[in-house]
Amino acid sequence: MSDPDYKLLDSQLRALLADETDALASASNFVALLTQAMDDINWLGIYVLRGEELVLGPFQGKPACVHLNVGRGVCGTAAALLETQRVADVHQFEGHIACDADSRSELVVPLVCDGILIGVLDIDSPTPARFSAEDQKGVELLCASFCELQAVRGRFI
Repeated sequence: MSDPDYKLLDSQLRALLADETDALASASNFVALLTQAMDDINWLGIYVLRGEELVLGPFQGKPACVHLNVGRGVCGTAAALLETQRVADVHQFEGHIACDADSRSELVVPLVCDGILIGVLDIDSPTPARFSAEDQKGVELLCASFCELQAVRGRFI
């Protein structure tokens, strides 16, 4: 297993979303692009902030939890703290919400667009400690680019 070329993915993401005017379509293609590029993942998607909860948005994988509370679980913690959560073993994360019993590790990046939290990008793997520091840095780069493109158009999911 090797890390994807995140700089190349960033260029591909920018080209893919450059002329897109629909936020939902952009989010869907962002999720699809990253899913195709990453090995050994079983779920990848966006949870969108709606009031005080995260609501399921575009994703690829098994059906998932629809509503998550901000401040609870890995996704809710990332949203509450506005900090990426890279969890080697989700079973050791206090308050982990098991949407898929097969998931063992998780990477969650807050999506902060134009200074506003719009949601989180959530990636799950069935392999413990699947996500490296390079994965975290690369996915954070992609999330920043996604948010930059969203903010430029003044549209969010």
